[in-house]
Amino acid sequence: MGLLQTVLPFKLDVTDESLSAHGGQALHGEYLKAVNVAETIDRELPPPGSAKGYAPSVHAIPLILMLSGGGRSLEDLRVLRSDTALRRLLQLEVMPSSDATGDWLRRMGQADGLEGMHRVNRTVFQRLVSRDGRLSFTLDIDATQIVAEKRDAKWTYKSERGYMPMVGHMAELGLVVGHEFREGNVAPQTRNLEFMQDCDAAMPKGKKIVAVRADSAAYQAAVLNWCETTGKVFAIGADQDSAVKAAIAAIPEGDWTSFRDGWIAETVHCMNKTGKAFRLVVMRRPRDVDLFEQGSPWRYHAVASNREDEDAAATMVWYSKRGDASENRIKEIKIGFGMESMPCGQFHANAMFFAVGVLAYNLFLGFRADALDDDWSNSQVRTVRWRLFQTPGKVVCHARQVVLKIAADMLDVFAQIRERCARVALNMMEGGVVHATS
Repeated sequence: MGLLQTVLPFKLDVTDESLSAHGGQALHGEYLKAVNVAETIDRELPPPGSAKGYAPSVHAIPLILMLSGGGRSLEDLRVLRSDTALRRLLQLEVMPSSDATGDWLRRMGQADGLEGMHRVNRTVFQRLVSRDGRLSFTLDIDATQIVAEKRDAKWTYKSERGYMPMVGHMAELGLVVGHEFREGNVAPQTRNLEFMQDCDAAMPKGKKIVAVRADSAAYQAAVLNWCETTGKVFAIGADQDSAVKAAIAAIPEGDWTSFRDGWIAETVHCMNKTGKAFRLVVMRRPRDVDLFEQGSPWRYHAVASNREDEDAAATMVWYSKRGDASENRIKEIKIGFGMESMPCGQFHANAMFFAVGVLAYNLFLGFRADALDDDWSNSQVRTVRWRLFQTPGKVVCHARQVVLKIAADMLDVFAQIRERCARVALNMMEGGVVHATS
């Protein structure tokens, strides 16, 4: 009996037809064209050093498409480069090599490219926020660790080499309003006030930040005073220093009420150099204590807040929402858009790569809101990839027209998305070019 050569009864052959496994990425590329992101990038970033060099968008647009499509490293640009069918749809006639794009990241990071990319991000952010009907927004900030076994990477407080970028989100929209790529040895407490002020300044005219949430790294008198003087509501994790511990110990036992899997109470507290006292909302849970161990049987979590006219439980619930509004969205940037690892050995090149990743994240949220219907409103990028971007297609030319052929059950979906992209492009033309305001 002969050896079984295959498990399933089909054969392999080759075709000279123009095929793409990522036909749906053409829709995302059409949205990028509609919002003029390439023109914005070329306007804000330094031009090539010679006439033979590539414009900044020639490097950046493939990076955005690659990260949105699921690529994890610069080498994954080769998949896009070899997909001639998709490139024809996207009109990507010229595409640099992975090595050339890596060199571009290093040059831009050392020159004015990083500041230029921040301006691009701000322009995109302001356009997306401006089309939202709300006037008031909540800012969530958090630092996150990116582990990187790079020669020049610094040790983080978690005893790993890497970076510690700070990211600020608009809770209501999920958009990144600001980010700051930092060395791993930069403490999360560093520049919290300045970062919040930068985020505040990034808001478009008529829109404002009215509330701030952050973990205990932002528990600083300067931050609390700034929130008070600018009329912002805040809920910030309290560092359990000796003064906070003493305030917690002074809470009468009768003040504690049942809350979730523990108990909650509050007191009034102030810090040195704060201009005004604030509420200290405290939650406690039982902890395992050894028979011979001395100390409190409770684990405490405290939150400083100036929210009024509500009980301690309501304040703690509002503060806890930052887990979704900030922490989970940072996970989406890192895991969904490949920012959990950095491609280069130089800090400034990785800072540039992270800035492109943030731009890809914001543009995806814009695409989801502007071009997809409400059924997609909470979909993560991996879901959109699986259900839309990875739609296979065949590209043919007919009567001098480029045609993307897809499965019949996706035709109406594609057509509706393209119509919405066309409306976005029309609105952009009618509204003029949007420049970031400072």
